[in-house]
Amino acid sequence: MILLISDLHLEEQRPDLTRAFVHFLAGRARAAEALYILGDFFEVWIGDDGMTPFQHEIARALRQLSDSGTQIFLMHGNRDFLIGKAFCREAGCTLLKDPSLVRFDGEPVLLMHGDSLCTQDLAYMKLRRWLRNPLSLFILRNLPLATRHKLARKLRNESRAQTSMKASEIVDVTPTEVPQIMTEYGVRTLIHGHTHRPAVHELQVAGQAARRIVLGDWDKQGWALQIDENGYQQAPFPLA
Repeated sequence: MILLISDLHLEEQRPDLTRAFVHFLAGRARAAEALYILGDFFEVWIGDDGMTPFQHEIARALRQLSDSGTQIFLMHGNRDFLIGKAFCREAGCTLLKDPSLVRFDGEPVLLMHGDSLCTQDLAYMKLRRWLRNPLSLFILRNLPLATRHKLARKLRNESRAQTSMKASEIVDVTPTEVPQIMTEYGVRTLIHGHTHRPAVHELQVAGQAARRIVLGDWDKQGWALQIDENGYQQAPFPLA
């Protein structure tokens, strides 16, 4: 069994999410061969050198799962793209590139966070290119922690304000981007998060049936995609 989750947006201000996630790791995830976390695991991440006791607590919970035999793979999201090697070593997880090509039961599957597919959001795409530039990342990681905290708050507040004003189709994936990247990687299944719109979208790629599976976010309930002998099944579950 393989489990995939995304968009937990863990933060100290949401102890209900933390409790639910730790319970998920100690229970359901223990039976999994692998757990994939496809971005926005944390609400904000200013760098491994700025880890809080709360974030160390999450790392310890992941390490316990890793030590039990479940492989853990973590992908950057738009909120936590500064997660680095130090956190992954502590948590016992492997950092995945975005996008990443994997195989589930012999089938090639493309994993993404999903924000890079939202190309109609021109302002965000411009900011994303700047933030993910290696030089920008170097500068960000070497800013004083206090400066990074201020910058993170500013970006988060601006993101919330702008998202609430944008049309829904702008903050969703661009339909033409999906078959294009699936053709590029030679897959018929794409799994991503980011949009907080859990669903399975059937489509055609190069004349063949394909699907785009969107993972759900953790807020009023949790979501997990399970892959086993019964196929691909995603369902919500209560946080309590």
